[in-house]
Amino acid sequence: MAVGGMAKSWSSIFLSQQLSPVIPDLSPSSSSSSRGVGGSSSSSRRPDLVFVVNPQGANGRTGKEWKKLMPYLRSRLGNDYNICESLTSGPSHAIDITREAIRDGVDAVVAVGGDGTLHEVVNGFFWQGVPVSNHSKTACQTTALGLIPLGTGSDFARTFGWKNDPHEAVERIAKGLRSPIDVGVITEASGESHYFINVADVHLSAKAGYYAARYKRFGKLCYVIGALQAFMGHSNQDLRIKVDGGEWEIYPQVTALCIGNAKFFGGGMKISPNAAPTSGDFEVVFLQDFKWYDFILKLHRLYNGTHLSVKNVTSRRALCISVEEFEGHGSIYVQSDGEYLGFLPRKFFILPGAIQMLI
Repeated sequence: MAVGGMAKSWSSIFLSQQLSPVIPDLSPSSSSSSRGVGGSSSSSRRPDLVFVVNPQGANGRTGKEWKKLMPYLRSRLGNDYNICESLTSGPSHAIDITREAIRDGVDAVVAVGGDGTLHEVVNGFFWQGVPVSNHSKTACQTTALGLIPLGTGSDFARTFGWKNDPHEAVERIAKGLRSPIDVGVITEASGESHYFINVADVHLSAKAGYYAARYKRFGKLCYVIGALQAFMGHSNQDLRIKVDGGEWEIYPQVTALCIGNAKFFGGGMKISPNAAPTSGDFEVVFLQDFKWYDFILKLHRLYNGTHLSVKNVTSRRALCISVEEFEGHGSIYVQSDGEYLGFLPRKFFILPGAIQMLI
């Protein structure tokens, strides 16, 4: 569906039957408790849920699973919500869909897919450095973010203990319980902003993610292939780092720098085990002077989150962190939520409670 004219198209893609409205209480005043689908509201308008689906996600599995889910989703939610679907057609399409939906005042935008789809939907909540606002006179609250994890990695969902169970995800949406979550922001020298909800990383891990994206057809094996390719020609680098507006510090021989808003990345690696998207700050993890064999010997600790006690691994809390090369060659990779963003320098800072999420 084309983004242009989308505001006039929601009604044409309603999948629910037009039944008598029974609306759950999703107002901000009820965000700490759920009244469920059977709740009531003084409004006569049924909430609109927009499901942003990447049908090509997980080698086409997302599209197939979504079709299987639709009958259950309609039966579970269709009496109380206007259910709208929008299939993405390429990179950044989910961003445009989300922005248009928020401007139209929908109650929630639900990302259906993996971390890449979620990443784009989160970026759709912002425009030119500020949150997108709705233009609907009938909307009485901000648009919430929902998630049905059906992707290759689904790392963000792991922080909440959510499984790749679409029926379980539909139940979360049905309950309507909202919680504010933090969002990370990445800015570059031009001033352009990019947003992330899970983990941003620099150098080797970012380079591995860049290569892994080329091998998604191999499923979770893509992360292993990406890491092996990234090691070819890799060298640790000295980085200049400023935390929370303090003095510049030199971190020698950095292998990877990970900025965690949540805990997992790379297909289940618990890289920032103390991070939480409700904490109001990042957990920043530094891996220094690692050799290729260190990853083999310590891989299990990276996956189970016990690596912070390993030699040459340190962590610290931060609200804001600026990172640049000590000797600028413009070759140190940056990514966020598994999406390649280019090279250093970059500044990372947090927006506490920036989005309401259906949990």
